[in-house]
Formats: sequence, C-alpha cells, structure tokens
Amino acid sequence: MLARIWHGVTLTEKADEYLDYLNQTGIPDYLATPGNRGAFVLRRVDGDRAHFLTISLWDSLESIKGFAGDDYERARYYAQDGKFLLEFEPTVQHYEYYANTK
Repeated sequence: MLARIWHGVTLTEKADEYLDYLNQTGIPDYLATPGNRGAFVLRRVDGDRAHFLTISLWDSLESIKGFAGDDYERARYYAQDGKFLLEFEPTVQHYEYYANTK
C-alpha cells in the first residue's frame, strides 16, 4: 500500500473554512477513486498560519494515477484553492505504507 501526502498553508483566520472546503472537494475525490483505502486531514495552527496535511492511502501506483493522472507526483489543486492557500507546492510525497498491528 502507498500513502500520498500533500501539504498546504492558509491564514489561521481561514483555517476552518478551508477545512470545510477540503471536506467538500479533495477528500470526496480521494474516497471516490477506485483503489483508495482512506483519506485523512491533519491541521496544525502556528501563529497566523495553519498547516494542512492530507494523507491518502492507496492500493497501488496505478490507483494513485487514477486520482492524479500520469504525472502522479504533481499536486492536484481545485478551483477555489487560490482563495485560501498562501502558496502552491508543486509536488506531493509518496511513501510505502506498513500497517502497525497488535
């Protein structure tokens, strides 16, 4: 299994609105893509900035490409992201995922 991790930054005052926006756009798109095993949003407020990480889990590289396209390392953005994000990081990170079980 693979994990896809994206990072974005907003102003703290827009953090709640952006979280709602993520839950209406990116997260449903992750979950609707065949081969997706889950998606999570992490948020950390640091002064006047809020950092977001989305972590999505995937069966394979092919399933990631089903979401992101052939240039799967490129970050995928949505129409209203410019209203919130302070910068547009061009790429995401991918990791092999190993479940930790009891």
